[in-house]
Amino acid sequence: MSLKSFGKVEVLYRKNPNSFVLIPIFLITLALFSVSLPGKFFTVSNFSSIAFQLPELGILTIAMAITMLSGGINLSIIATANLAGIIMATIMKSQSLVANLSGVNLVTLAIVVGLSTSVIIGFINGIIISYIGVSPILATLGTMTLLNGISILTTKGYVISGLPDEMIAVGNNSILGIPIPFIIFIIIAIVINFWLRKTTSGLSNYLVGSNENAANYSGINTRKVLLKTYTISGLLSGIAAIIMISRFNSARAGYAESYLLVTVLASVFGGFDPNGGSGRIPNLIFSLFILQMVASGLNLLGISSHLAGALWGTILIVVMLLQNKRKNES
Repeated sequence: MSLKSFGKVEVLYRKNPNSFVLIPIFLITLALFSVSLPGKFFTVSNFSSIAFQLPELGILTIAMAITMLSGGINLSIIATANLAGIIMATIMKSQSLVANLSGVNLVTLAIVVGLSTSVIIGFINGIIISYIGVSPILATLGTMTLLNGISILTTKGYVISGLPDEMIAVGNNSILGIPIPFIIFIIIAIVINFWLRKTTSGLSNYLVGSNENAANYSGINTRKVLLKTYTISGLLSGIAAIIMISRFNSARAGYAESYLLVTVLASVFGGFDPNGGSGRIPNLIFSLFILQMVASGLNLLGISSHLAGALWGTILIVVMLLQNKRKNES
C-alpha cells in the first residue's frame, strides 16, 4: 500500500474511528459463532429471528442515543414504551369504545393515542430538563418511576392480551421475506441519521452535547434543541411500543425492563460518548447487530442469559475505559 493510501486510511480513521473497531468485531463475531455452531448460526432462520428481535431494542437504543448525544440520558424510554403499549392495548380491547366511535378504525385510534402519549411524556422530560434545569438523569429517573407506577396501577400487574389480527401483523409479518419491524427500524435509522447529519436542528444536538455554554453563546437555542431531542426520544419509545405489543400480542407494565442497560451499552459501544457530542447512527446499528448476534449465539450454545448480561456489563466497562484512554491521549 502506498503512503498516499495510508494517508487516506488515517483520515478515514480520524473521521470515524469506531467503524475501524466495530466492523472487525462484527466479522470476528460472525466467524466465531459460525464455526462454533455449524449449520445453526449462519442460517436464514437464525438471521430472520435476529431481524425480528432487533427492531424494538434498536429503536429504543436510538431513543437513548440521541439524548446521550446532547449530553443527557433518558432512563424513561422503557417505562414510556410500556405505558404507551398499555394505552394502545386497552383501547383496542375496549368494545364499548367501538360502539361510541362507529366508523373509526380502532387500531389506528389506539396507535395515534399511544404515540401522542409518548410524545407528551418526551415533551415533559424536555421541559423539566431544558427549562426547569433538572439533571437529565434525575428528571428521567423520576419520570420512569412515575410511569411505572401508573402502568402497574392501571393494569394491576396483569397482562392485556388478545390484540386484533391487524395489530399482530405489524410485529410478525414480512414483506418480500424482510420482517416488517426490521423495515420500520431501518427507516427510522435512516431518518434519524439524516436529521442528525444534514439538518441544523440535528447538528445543533452535537454542539449542545460538546459544550452547551459555547453553543448557547454562539446563538443556538439550547433549550429548544434539548426539548426537541427529548420529544423525539419519547416518540421513538412509542414506535418501539407498537412493535413490542404487536410481536408479543400483549402489553404489560414490566416488559423489556432488561433493555435499559442494553440501550446504554449499545450506544456507548457504538461510539456515542456518555458526555455528549459524538456518535453516529451507522456505528450504532453495527453495535446492535454484534450484541444481538452474541445473544443469539450464546442462546444456541445453551449458555445462561444471565451470563450474557454479565458479558454485556463487562463490555460496557471496557469500552468506556478505552474511550477515556483515547480522550486522554488526544
